[in-house]
Amino acid sequence: MSADSGHPLETLSVDLTKDVFLRSMLRALTGALEDVVGLEEAEGYISVVGRTLGSEIDREYRTALAVDRLNRAQLGQVLTNLKARIDGDFTIEEETEDRIVFHNTRCPFGRKVENRESLCMMTSNVFGLIASESQGYAKVSLERTIARGDGHCRVVVYLRPGREEGREYFRRDDDLAC
Repeated sequence: MSADSGHPLETLSVDLTKDVFLRSMLRALTGALEDVVGLEEAEGYISVVGRTLGSEIDREYRTALAVDRLNRAQLGQVLTNLKARIDGDFTIEEETEDRIVFHNTRCPFGRKVENRESLCMMTSNVFGLIASESQGYAKVSLERTIARGDGHCRVVVYLRPGREEGREYFRRDDDLAC
């Protein structure tokens, strides 16, 4: 079938794929949410989604590795691997017993993340959930983000409580579940 211009529609240079469509839809949804309820509340909503996805991803990796909990050595590797699988470019900049510092030059959301800071709660919650489930505690600090216009991300996952700024995450105690 041809468009009125005589060109087959399949040959037109239109940047529309399933991935582009889904990222555009997510950008529009988060933009609407930020406009209606504000950035802080939008981050809260995105955090709920991030926690759900974090639980699923954590379970997938633990099943694939045949472990009940990730050990400390596996944690940084799993977090960088999961980002690579969704087209992020996270690398470990520094790793100590107390923290893991990640550097990222490519967001999985691509340019659609720009000016959508609430989407960074996906990283915070997925990293925080997986780290706290394996280590008992995590605090995630989004020191720099592509969404804020920093050109790259610097994400610090603290594994021990301290005075650092960030969102705290704690291991869920399955014995307390009703």
